[in-house]
Amino acid sequence: MVTTNIALIGCGSWGKNLARNLFDLKVLNVVCDADPVILEDVRQKYPGIKVSTSYSDIVSDPDVNAIVIATPSHTHYALARIALLAGKHVYVEKPLARGYMQAQELNHLASVKNLTLMVGHLLLYHPVVNMLRQLIFHGELGEIRFLNSDRRNFNKRARRDNNVIWDLAPHDISMMSYILGLEPMHVESASGWSTNNDSVIDVAHIDLAFPGDIPAHIHNSWIDPQKQVLLTVNGSKKTAVLNDTRTQNKLELYFMNDEGRLHIEELDESLEEPLKVECEHFVHCIKTGDAPRSDGTNGYQVVKILEEAEQKMHVSNRERILKFV
Repeated sequence: MVTTNIALIGCGSWGKNLARNLFDLKVLNVVCDADPVILEDVRQKYPGIKVSTSYSDIVSDPDVNAIVIATPSHTHYALARIALLAGKHVYVEKPLARGYMQAQELNHLASVKNLTLMVGHLLLYHPVVNMLRQLIFHGELGEIRFLNSDRRNFNKRARRDNNVIWDLAPHDISMMSYILGLEPMHVESASGWSTNNDSVIDVAHIDLAFPGDIPAHIHNSWIDPQKQVLLTVNGSKKTAVLNDTRTQNKLELYFMNDEGRLHIEELDESLEEPLKVECEHFVHCIKTGDAPRSDGTNGYQVVKILEEAEQKMHVSNRERILKFV
């Protein structure tokens, strides 16, 4: 049996959730962060777990055979590349990289070195998302005609990403692809707005085209005080609505009954934490050599769509400016 000793890189607002789950799984070996206050908190919460401020020490540590990266997205490529070259299995939070060529390189490097590369596309491990996927695959909704994902919140800290789609849209793209079992063919259109006039795009709309003439729309925003996490899947028989802001009854099916009235069906759901399932899956893949559900190829495909959307967004914004010149 392969022993799994994981180093967590970055233990901030999201990394602390990874630390909790990895510790509970008894695979957390060391936490690396630049903030001494965070490291002291780790010492207090997780006795016996080592802490470090040096990434180079982590990747050269023979006791560490896997690295989980939960740092700002612009650092993902460089940190993941160093870890893979050092022979470590890697889990990296979404997005895998900030360019599809970088994502492709990481995927190739993991393949050549026979290492696990997994991307933190959390919703692929969400029990309710998996329930919806099964309903679609079993034909419960009929032919899929349209998807709409609305993901909005109020998050000033995330503006360091320069574009809201790199923070939020990986969830939407990976989830839509997963439940359909299809990869988007291309971006039909994309537009975005900087509400502070500082070139940082806070609000975005993306239209995707999936095989089988299935259109999909994504709305992302950092400026909405009322959080919205809503996926609607319209089918020829039924429409599914997944509302992830709810604590229960997250998934409902809407359809016209025999009397011509709108009927709402609530489905039983698992309450298992998606991040726990995701962390367990990473450990499983390290031990067995199985390909992760959200592997490097999956990560690359999402980054490719994001980059295409961002390019179209810039073109759209230039045209908008020229229109008023």
